[in-house]
Amino acid sequence: MSVRRPHAVVTGGSGRVGRAIARSLARAGLDVAVTWRSDESGAVETVAMCRAESASAPRGQESAHRPVALDLMDLDAVRRVGEELDGWGVDVLVHNASVYQPQRLGEITAEHMERHLRVHVTAPMLLVQAMQGSLRQSALPGRGAVVCMTDMHLEGRPYAAHAAYFASKAGLDALVRCLAVEMAPDVRVNAVAPGVVAWPDAAPADMRARYESRIPLARPGTPEDAAECVRWLALDAHYVTGESIRLDGGRWLR
Repeated sequence: MSVRRPHAVVTGGSGRVGRAIARSLARAGLDVAVTWRSDESGAVETVAMCRAESASAPRGQESAHRPVALDLMDLDAVRRVGEELDGWGVDVLVHNASVYQPQRLGEITAEHMERHLRVHVTAPMLLVQAMQGSLRQSALPGRGAVVCMTDMHLEGRPYAAHAAYFASKAGLDALVRCLAVEMAPDVRVNAVAPGVVAWPDAAPADMRARYESRIPLARPGTPEDAAECVRWLALDAHYVTGESIRLDGGRWLR
């Protein structure tokens, strides 16, 4: 007889931080639905990695990792997929998908602003709303969990040309606290606020060096650092809700 393993959903799980989060949750014994928008092959590869992480699962606990197509700009699709995954059963929901597009003041369009708000605020809200039935019924020891990826630079250290990004991530940060109140005591809702855990490929070497010179722990973070913080909040932090964990190697101090 097959036994249902706990289920997690990780948005934007095709690579980098999302992939590390999915693998960490799979290693902890959860089946993971990995959502993707444009990188189907990356999502399929992440799922294969999750299956490998679950290879030692006890007999009768077959894994059911799966890639799920989802464009967070399509709100009808967000509702539909959210309801489908709620029927699958969701114990942990991780909002990892993100938009990071620079645009200076004077050049910001309504479309640019709307894209960031949909991906970082509207779609996450609608997904939680669609999945709250199964999240509230989770049998995990710490009950259901939602973890959102924000940004440590929200806390007084924004930089130029990213107003839409920071404004929308601030909305997600506020949403974490609102949901923590509304979903208690059934579901815990928290955030991870990273500094650098995965440099963009195009980031100039001199800029990287300047930034990293101000990190007390003397290195940038890694996707695995972020993944382990997410895993802890989702599975082990049973008395933590409405919190944002700064994950920046001490960069905030300088």
